[in-house]
Amino acid sequence: MRPLSDYLRSFFLVELLRGMRLTGRHFINRSITLEFPEERAPKSPRFRGHLALRRYPNGEERCIACKLCEVVCPAQAITIESHQREDGTRRTTRYEVDMFKCIYCGFCEESCPVDSIVLTRLDTYHAEQSSERVLDKQKLLHMGDQYESQIAADRAVEAPYR
Repeated sequence: MRPLSDYLRSFFLVELLRGMRLTGRHFINRSITLEFPEERAPKSPRFRGHLALRRYPNGEERCIACKLCEVVCPAQAITIESHQREDGTRRTTRYEVDMFKCIYCGFCEESCPVDSIVLTRLDTYHAEQSSERVLDKQKLLHMGDQYESQIAADRAVEAPYR
């Protein structure tokens, strides 16, 4: 047998009124939803977005074709082919990243000895055709050139922790 108080609570819909009171309390509060294209949430300097390849200030690409990023990538999204130049240094002939495979873990960025491959703050990108999912060396270098000032600023903030 249920006590009389349980019947009275059920009759007067106490649980429903408590729920309505909670809803009413939050109904008058200001909304915290951001209107996405116009408003952006702040991003940390450690945010991991779209990949990019960097260049030295003289314009030469930084990648020395050590292939550490290819080895450390858990998703096997990076493919590198290289050749040796006449001066004895290696450079990449093919550097491709399959963006469908990439899990944005940042291991490639951490393993790079010359700070060549980086993850930018860019989080809004898309591919309209499946052939656009593989980014080649030229696209990655263009991305790095486009966002170099932001990348350098993020690196300066992170310098004491690296």
